[in-house]
Amino acid sequence: MIRRQSQVPVVMLTALDEEADQLRGFGLDIDDYVTKPFSMPVLLEKIRVILRRNKGAAERADCLCYRDLVVDPDTREALLEGQPLELTTREFELLRLFLASPGRVFTREMLLSRIWGYDSYVEERVVDSHIKNLRHKLNRDYIETVRGVGYRAAKEAG
Repeated sequence: MIRRQSQVPVVMLTALDEEADQLRGFGLDIDDYVTKPFSMPVLLEKIRVILRRNKGAAERADCLCYRDLVVDPDTREALLEGQPLELTTREFELLRLFLASPGRVFTREMLLSRIWGYDSYVEERVVDSHIKNLRHKLNRDYIETVRGVGYRAAKEAG
């Protein structure tokens, strides 16, 4: 359950020391498996190493992740399966907004005011055009249409 929401380091501390138990633990995508009894200095060193290894991930904490998509607002990069996406400024901002507010439905009017600005005089259908282009570039059903209302990031499976 932790891995569905976060990449925080996980160390399993347990009395179960059978090989099958350890393999099951690693199968759950943990970072380390420590059995009782254990040495406190060794445990602390393991934690230090794991935190050092994950330092890069912590520095990317501002990144927005959704399935195989990563959006970094600081560098204005979007990666799909590790490959950069060539997005326009508006497409990037739409994607960032959807991923920053998972499940939230945005009307065309809300998207126009947030992405284009209040002083912009463009038709609401320009949003549809940008969403269409973004969907094409993603080549996945990551943006969902909420009929009669607007758009949102598609709900995660599971």
